[in-house]
Amino acid sequence: MTDVKIQSMNPQAIKVACSNCNLRELCMPLGLNAEEIDRLDLMVANRRKIKRGEALFRNGDKFSSLYAIRTGFFKTCVASEDGRDQVTGFQMAGEIIGLDGIVSDHHSCDAVALEDAEVCVMPFDRIEDLSREINGLQRHVHKIMSREIVREHGVMLLLGSMRAEERLAAFLLNLVQRLHARGFSQSELILRMTREEIGSYLGLKLETVSRTFSKFVEDGMVEVKQRHVRILDTEALNRLVNHQGGECH
Repeated sequence: MTDVKIQSMNPQAIKVACSNCNLRELCMPLGLNAEEIDRLDLMVANRRKIKRGEALFRNGDKFSSLYAIRTGFFKTCVASEDGRDQVTGFQMAGEIIGLDGIVSDHHSCDAVALEDAEVCVMPFDRIEDLSREINGLQRHVHKIMSREIVREHGVMLLLGSMRAEERLAAFLLNLVQRLHARGFSQSELILRMTREEIGSYLGLKLETVSRTFSKFVEDGMVEVKQRHVRILDTEALNRLVNHQGGECH
């Protein structure tokens, strides 16, 4: 496993951190009673701090836990045949990471922090035990897994049929929508990933990503200052994506 510090916490500290966490509605089931929430609190084994550039887990590591991202931003990636990293996804605070390991009991990708991050460690055997007793938790886990399947399907569609402009527009709209669900602006975001990482995820060359960003700026759709992006015309970006979607049917 990766060389990171594990911070053990007593149950009371965990309860304060989990039950009163401002991301609770994003990574905890809704509609649980007080007793069920207390039991869910104890499911969190500890918190782990991950420095920027460090891995939470690596491809081939034994799977034992799911991780709720408390703060920070991650990328998941696999090594391509030529040795380069192929980015398979970006994950942010309030999302669950580690689902890839359920199938074979080993992780099938690397999860690398794009900035200093903190995760809540949830041992999967505890999740399974509690899921048998708390229906809401079982439904929630299934919902998370289903969301990942839908997201992967969306990425396959994106890579298979969209032009560069449509891919980048869909990416920006998805990112700002997810950030808005966490209380951030509907129109402004800081890109935690590089242009090269965006290109790897979208199946585009670095030059194409940069050129497409420049075109969006020229067309008055976005304003870009290094990693700070401000969306000026959401409708125009939506039209790009929806126009492509209309051609598919």
